[in-house]
Amino acid sequence: MYQDPIRMEFTPNPQTLKFLVYERPLLPRGTANFPNAESAATSPLPMRLFAIPGVAKVMVAPAFVTVTMEEGADPVAVFEGVHMALHAHLESGEHPVDPAAVGASDSAEADSPTAARIREIIEEEIRPAVAMDGGDITFERFVDGIVYVNMRGACSACPSSTATLKMGIEARLREELPEVVEVVQI
Repeated sequence: MYQDPIRMEFTPNPQTLKFLVYERPLLPRGTANFPNAESAATSPLPMRLFAIPGVAKVMVAPAFVTVTMEEGADPVAVFEGVHMALHAHLESGEHPVDPAAVGASDSAEADSPTAARIREIIEEEIRPAVAMDGGDITFERFVDGIVYVNMRGACSACPSSTATLKMGIEARLREELPEVVEVVQI
C-alpha cells in the first residue's frame, strides 16, 4: 500500500500551511528562512515553491516545510502546487537548500548563566512546541532583563504570535528566571 511521504497540517496562522516530510530529513539541523523569492536564488526547493502562484514566504526545517501564502491566494491551489513541488524535489535527489542559508541553532555569543538557562529552556521546551505549529524560534541575546528572540515560519506573522510570545514564552521564562523582564521578537 502506498504511503504518501508528505502530509499537510494547518497552523494557527491562517495564511501558513505546514507540510511534514517523512521520506528523509530535509536538513540535518536548524532552519532556513526565505522571506521572498530573491532570498531563495541558490536553494532548489524554495525556488520550486516560490514558482507557485500565491507563495509569499518559505521556511525549511529538518522534518517539515512551512509556506506562507500571499493575501487572497487560493489555499487549494497553493496546497496542490506545494504538494507536487515537494514530490518533485524528493524525486530529484537535490539538496533542498544552499548550506549557507541554514541558520545556526542559536546565537554563538558567550553566555552568562542566565542566557545559558534561557537558551536551554527555549531549546528543550519552547522550540519543540513552536515547531509543532510549523514555526521556529531562536534565542538571539539577553540584555538588561530583555530576552530577544527571532520567530520564523508559521509564527513570524501569526495573529497568535503576540499571545504566544507574552503569555507562553515570556511567562515560562519569568517563572524560572526572575531577572527576565520581557521577551521581544526581533
